[in-house]
Order: sequence, then C-alpha cells, then structure tokens
Amino acid sequence: MLIYGRTNVYDFNFHLVWPTKYRREIFTTNERHDEMKNILLSIAENKGISVEHIEIMPDHVHMMISFPPKMAPASVVKSLKGVSARIWFKNHHETKDKLWGGYLWTPSFFMSTIDNVSKKIVAEYIENQMQKSAKKK
Repeated sequence: MLIYGRTNVYDFNFHLVWPTKYRREIFTTNERHDEMKNILLSIAENKGISVEHIEIMPDHVHMMISFPPKMAPASVVKSLKGVSARIWFKNHHETKDKLWGGYLWTPSFFMSTIDNVSKKIVAEYIENQMQKSAKKK
C-alpha cells in the first residue's frame, strides 16, 4: 500500500523479530502477552510506525511494520526495544531477577524487507506463530 508523505511516497514493509535476553520465557500469560503488545503498539503510534501484524511469543516478538523513509531501521528497532524494556521493568521489577544484567532484550534482531507478493505469506507466518508454538507443547 502506498503511503503519501508531505514530500514523498513510500511502500516500505519490514518483518522484524527479536528475542528476550537468554530466550527466557517472559510473556507466558495472556495478561503479559497483551501488556507487551499494547506497549509496543503505543510506542509505534507515538513514533509514527505503522504496525500491520504483531505477535508476542513467550520468548520473542514478531512484527510486520512500515515507517517513513526519514527513519533509519536501526533507530526504529532501538525505539521499540529500548522504550518497551523501560516500561516493562517499571511495571515488572521481578523480571530483572530472571535476566542477568538487567536487560529484557538481546542486542540482536532480525529485519527483512517484504515485497508485496510475500507480504501475505509473512503476515500468515506471524499470525500462525502462537498456534505452532501450542502444537509443540
């Protein structure tokens, strides 16, 4: 979908994934899952990042996002991870005890561009993550 800015037209779509520190299962209840989802959606809205799909897994996050070309991908990731960690730790001090060093997220992430053909496939992949995880248990 083309997005019209004041001085540009763009269609950037990214698949973004990042794990919790040590792949610890932090978002293990519906309440924790929903809370992190709402935190990330709020950050995205405040930063001008469009979230098309999001799934919070117990030990990682999947997002399909779009943002204006003036924003650097690494800056977008830094905002999402950094602000979400600060908010999470403010509300859940006990989580720091599970994570040596006091970090919620690993410093790494995966981000790939998505063309319009594969966009539907990636969206289905993200939406099906929770179902696949449930089948493994």
